[in-house]
Formats: sequence, structure tokens, C-alpha cells
Amino acid sequence: MPPPNQRPAPDQPFSLPTQRQVSSIPKAGTEKEFWQYPSQQMFWNAMLRKGWRWKEEELEPKDMDDIIKIHNSNNEQAWIEVLKWEALHAQECGDPRLKSFGGKAKDYSPRARIRQMMGYELPFDRHDWIIDRCGKEVRYVIDYYDGGKVHEDYKFALLDVRPAMDSWENCWDRMKVTWWRWRYSREETTPVFEQKAEKEEPVKSDA
Repeated sequence: MPPPNQRPAPDQPFSLPTQRQVSSIPKAGTEKEFWQYPSQQMFWNAMLRKGWRWKEEELEPKDMDDIIKIHNSNNEQAWIEVLKWEALHAQECGDPRLKSFGGKAKDYSPRARIRQMMGYELPFDRHDWIIDRCGKEVRYVIDYYDGGKVHEDYKFALLDVRPAMDSWENCWDRMKVTWWRWRYSREETTPVFEQKAEKEEPVKSDA
């Protein structure tokens, strides 16, 4: 007998696969295990628990297949972005792992609200991930924004991934990255002849 979250809902219009895909995200507390993504049936049941009304939509089995592939692609992208931040601590820990995660779709982050006041749209979802940095827990905030058209590789969302500002270390990481982004974006927009002039030492006069 499959577990409850793998059983079809009473009024489900079609059967759904129960196979689960293994992610590339290593699981904390294990040596070689990786997180598994939910099956299509698990995803369906989870959406029902959140109040989803599928009868108001025209759904086909392929739609659920696309939804789960988009979901998995979003998480793979999020992990890549987390690893970019964790590279700042590569000497401290070369094997960060995901310990836990949680969805907070309507609990908008301060950054998302500030962006809204500036005229940008709110994210359609938010996750908080807890990373095990070789024994140290580090929280990341991930805002998912609508990216428009779904690409062939099922990339769809625009992700804003950053360490939560709940520790001095996380704040310092964000300050460093902000500085680097500003510095290198400035170099890219500065004409080449101006960059050379800034680097050349002024000629000393004999007078």
C-alpha cells in the first residue's frame, strides 16, 4: 500500500506517476544521499492541501508533467545560486548540504516589498533553505519571480537567491558581493581608454 501522499485523490480526473527524480542537491546528515523531488502524484496532493481547485482549470496529464519539470528545474537553479554564495566559504567548508526547506509563498521578504514599492511585481513564491555548512546552519531566502515564457529546458522563473540577513557573517557576505557587482559593472560600462587612463600613473614634471 503506497503512503497517503502517493495515493490518488478521490475525485482525481486521471492517474499520475509516483516515480520520483533524484536531485543534484546533497542531503545534510548523509554522506552520499541526495534529495528526491516529489512525484506528480505527491505534487497534486500537496497542491490540494494548499487549497488548489483544479476543477476551475482545464488540465491534462501532460500539464502535470510540465509542472513537475518546471518545479525541479527551479530547485536545481536555486542550488547553483546557493553554491555561488557558498564559494565564499570554500576554505571553511567544501561540502555544503541542504538540511531543510520551507515554502512561504505569501510571507514576502523585506527585499521583495521594497522592490514592489519601486514598481516591480511581487514574487509568486518564496522558499527558505537551511544549509549545513559543515556543522554551521545558514539560512537562505529565495524569491521566485515570473520569467514569462517557459524555455525548452523548463527554465521559467527568475530567482533572487541570497543569505538571510540574520547574522553578521551573512550581512558581510552580501556587502562584499554588492561591492563586487558594483565595481565590475562599473568597469564594464567605462570606456576602455578611460580605464587605461585611470591605471596609468601621471607623468611627473621636472619643473
